[in-house]
Amino acid sequence: MQQADPKITTFLKKHHVLTLATVSGDQPWVANCFYAFQEEQMAFVFTSGYETRHIQEAVLSSKVAGNVVLETSIIGKIQGIQFTGTLIRAEGDALDKASSAYLRRFPFAALMDTTLWVLTIEYLKMTDNRLGFGKKLLWERNDSSD
Repeated sequence: MQQADPKITTFLKKHHVLTLATVSGDQPWVANCFYAFQEEQMAFVFTSGYETRHIQEAVLSSKVAGNVVLETSIIGKIQGIQFTGTLIRAEGDALDKASSAYLRRFPFAALMDTTLWVLTIEYLKMTDNRLGFGKKLLWERNDSSD
C-alpha cells in the first residue's frame, strides 16, 4: 500500500472527530463519531450502536464518505480531509487491533459496551491552505500492491 503524505497522517492523528456520510435510497445522512486512526491500515476505528441510523444505512451499503476538519475562520490556516471508504464491523484479528487502537485513544471506552467499526479509506483528499491557497494532497488505496 502506498504511504500517505506525513501531513495527512499527522493531521488525522491530531484530530479525533470525523463526520460520516451514509445514504439510504435517496436520503443522505451524517453523523459525528470519535475515532482512532490506524496509520498502517489507513483506516478509522470508531464505536457506534446498531440502532443508529448511520450504522443501519452502512450495513445495507458499506460505501461511505466523510470528512475531518480543523475549525478556523482564518483562511490561511484552513485544513481538512474528505474521504471515501468501506465500513465494516470489526471482527477477529481486526477487532483486536481496532480495540487496541481505540482504547489507546479513548481509555474510558473500556467501561462501555461497544461495537467497533473499521472504516477503510479508499480515497482521500486533504486541503491545506498553510501550503498555499487551495493546496490539495491526494491519497488512493492501490489494492494490487497490498
